Amino acid sequence: MTATQALLALGLAAGLLTLTPGLDTALVLRTAATGGPRRAFAAAVGIGAGCMIWGLAAACGAGALLTASTLAYGVLQGAGAAYLLWLGIGLILRPRQGFEADTATPAGGGLAAALRRGLLTNLLNPKVGVFYISFLPQFIPHGAPPASFGALLAGLHVVMGLVWSSLLIAATVPLSGLLQKPAVVRALDRITGGVFIAFGLRLVLDRRG
Repeated sequence: MTATQALLALGLAAGLLTLTPGLDTALVLRTAATGGPRRAFAAAVGIGAGCMIWGLAAACGAGALLTASTLAYGVLQGAGAAYLLWLGIGLILRPRQGFEADTATPAGGGLAAALRRGLLTNLLNPKVGVFYISFLPQFIPHGAPPASFGALLAGLHVVMGLVWSSLLIAATVPLSGLLQKPAVVRALDRITGGVFIAFGLRLVLDRRG
């Protein structure tokens, strides 16, 4: 995989992951509805900072494993492939039937409180950590410096997340309503699941090759 291919592949996967509603989306929508756009964007920046921290940790960890042991890095790659396949199959077979933005933590406080809430919501979400640790290293091309290229990939995901959050904030009511339609949520889950399976199979084939 070349650097360009890695960026395009990560862009596709991260784009679908960003569009699929989850805890971060709920927090931004809830904050926009109860605290206003400035606080909502502060929460989005906090979420982005959390993603960047997870991304750097994943990239540096992969780099350390590759330096220490090719076998250990291969185990990480295999675990990442298995996780992507498991996650993708689950999204296709058991897509969610809806999404409730009101389940997020109620907004309160100023900009700093909103930013801190976004950061902690992301950092303390184990699903985000597992996803980054198993997912991000798979998009680092052979020969590329893991830490710097991983930071680039994580930065791309953060930028996409901030753009999507800005759209959510600008159109809180219509987009919130759209993301709560069962058909939309099911479709996003299944499309994302299909992409995850494709990437997982690619990793399996790369390992066999």
